[in-house]
Amino acid sequence: MVPMAEQKMIKMKEQMNKSEAGAGEGGLLSHLRELRARIIKSLLAIALGFAAAFNFSNEILAFLVMPLTAVLPEGQKLIFTGLPDGFLVHLKIGVWGGVFVSAPLWLYQLWSFVAPGLYRSERCKVIWLAAVATLLLFTGAAFGYGLIFPLAFKFFVGFSNEMLTAMPALGPYFSLATSMLLASGLVFQLPLAIIFMASLGLVNSAILSKGRKYAILIIFIVAAILTPPDVISQCLLAFPMMILYEISIRLVARNERKSAAEEAEALES
Repeated sequence: MVPMAEQKMIKMKEQMNKSEAGAGEGGLLSHLRELRARIIKSLLAIALGFAAAFNFSNEILAFLVMPLTAVLPEGQKLIFTGLPDGFLVHLKIGVWGGVFVSAPLWLYQLWSFVAPGLYRSERCKVIWLAAVATLLLFTGAAFGYGLIFPLAFKFFVGFSNEMLTAMPALGPYFSLATSMLLASGLVFQLPLAIIFMASLGLVNSAILSKGRKYAILIIFIVAAILTPPDVISQCLLAFPMMILYEISIRLVARNERKSAAEEAEALES
């Protein structure tokens, strides 16, 4: 009997061949129309999130700068030197806030577009996948805000002395904060990415276990790229990624055992 992973690869190839064969009959155009519709829905969700986030931009900004002001000298505030900087930061808060607030909706649209390539029994998992992806995104962002922010900003402000005074500007700080939040949220998607690759037959638990040492090296390189240049922040991001990698191995192995049991059951019947 053909293994489940190979069945999925064969199914995907058959669908690709059908799509190519039906391109002249509008098959390709149908996929493009579906993609356009899902992109429009995602943009509308982000626009609604933007309206909500922009309305509370002052409160969101106060929340974002809290980890920095906690390590600055008492009474010191962030500055902005360009006249439009204050408005532009509030505008960016609306955009990024809209992306985060509407994450459940655009993640659902993303997984729904991928779902036709799955088995019918797997398509019902789209809502579950979108919910898990959203939870991991928010958990990663909360991890970055609660643990990485305080240590990283304390490290940077620690270079102040009799000759140097830290006077952080609003624009650069917001760019740094949002990039760190986004990076933390994305790296927490690691289990879903690995499980998805395993479902396509690209990796399995044996490959993941054997490649653990290379994965750890890549994880530390990614953490070094995504975090400020201090060892503590890099380790704080790398350690959860290693834990998530180990969890992914176990989830993939469990799915393999489940698929093997289903195959054995099918053979017996």
